[in-house]
Amino acid sequence: MTAEREPAIRCVGGIAHDSNGRLLLVRRGNPPGEGLWSLPGGRVEHGESDETAIVRELLEETGLSVTVGALIGTVTRPAPRGRYEIHDYACQVRSGVLRAGDDASDACWADAAILATLPLVEMLHDTLKAWDQLPRS
Repeated sequence: MTAEREPAIRCVGGIAHDSNGRLLLVRRGNPPGEGLWSLPGGRVEHGESDETAIVRELLEETGLSVTVGALIGTVTRPAPRGRYEIHDYACQVRSGVLRAGDDASDACWADAAILATLPLVEMLHDTLKAWDQLPRS
């Protein structure tokens, strides 16, 4: 079975920048990408909308409550059985205190200098650059 015919696992991610233009990132605590930095997010649960999943995932992984905005883009990554179809949305932080939780082992606001030092999940930097979503500071 080819990757295109294998089941798609719907996932979401949140792209948030703070008032200084820094990008919200989490270090993954579990596979895939364990130990690498990525956008916060995860699987959409049965019966959940993308918006509800993003709000839940960001709160669980970062302690932050967000308002979900426009779809920025979609990427596909291989999964053990099928493929992850990840829909990344713009998010605005409403409240909360940044802290790592759930399956994130760390969380941070990254400026361009910090981002350049972090081990990122595959293609994250190039994708954010193509979408004009890199840190603005």
